[in-house]
Amino acid sequence: MTRRVSPAAAMFTGASGNTLVGDVYGEEGPPVLLLHGGGQTRHAWTKTGDLIARMGRTAYAVDQRGHGDSEWVKDGAYQYEDFAADARVLADTLAERSGIGERSDAVLRTAMRPVVVGASLGGMAALLAEGSRPPGGAVFSALVLVDITPRIDNEGVAKIQGFMRAQLREGFGSIAEAADAVAAYLPHRPRPRSHEGLKKNLRLHPDGRWRWHWDPRFLEGNRRIGSGSAEVEQALVNAARSVTIPALLVRGASSELVQEEHAKDFLKLVPHAGYVDVSGARHMVAGDRNDQFANAIEGFLESLKR
Repeated sequence: MTRRVSPAAAMFTGASGNTLVGDVYGEEGPPVLLLHGGGQTRHAWTKTGDLIARMGRTAYAVDQRGHGDSEWVKDGAYQYEDFAADARVLADTLAERSGIGERSDAVLRTAMRPVVVGASLGGMAALLAEGSRPPGGAVFSALVLVDITPRIDNEGVAKIQGFMRAQLREGFGSIAEAADAVAAYLPHRPRPRSHEGLKKNLRLHPDGRWRWHWDPRFLEGNRRIGSGSAEVEQALVNAARSVTIPALLVRGASSELVQEEHAKDFLKLVPHAGYVDVSGARHMVAGDRNDQFANAIEGFLESLKR
């Protein structure tokens, strides 16, 4: 069996001076920024990071603000634009690491900026970041949205956030109890043999309770995610209309959030974008059908070389 690529730990600084923790897969090659969904951590990208490194690129899986091992921001700034601001700063940082400052040709400078793969929240942050690029400039060299579009199913959002809120303050008495909750929410997915993966998404508190590894203010604070949803949707629509870089939408065919009509709307906004519908997958596409997801990512990255 081929041995997996072991990631190296890395730290970055976000738009608010906040510390962001990441894993780096690979040692050289064009950068690919991996941004997870809300309530997840960088560990959601383990298999994807390994794949990208084996393709000769360098993958950067980063815990977004308030998630995983990254800093819980003091002012509770967790609106979509706050995550987009971090994405812009990360893109600049990775571009500099790839030697973009040594290039004067505008086309080469754009090509050396990172490809971004954003799932759900990460995709929204990436799309908003690219939409705010300076005239004649670029934030990313290519964009992959994983089960997220400007227009989404509000009932699906409510269902996902309902699960996230269910044990938000109370937590779980054990990791096994948390595993039972996840299994009830995702009955279509086989239960893992080990709780080690789930453990990375939980934090043991002094009271002996296990709670999700993200700041509760992400959903409950004064600057929480989802505030001003109509305005956010319009901002995402505007951002999508402005996308000129290579783009791909990967949708879970059984997604709770992105219906086929939403995908069609997105392709009207970004007519040059590719589209992959992953059968048997819900919103968490990579976790549900990593084989098909990996094929989609690999095919897209290979197409960028042509």
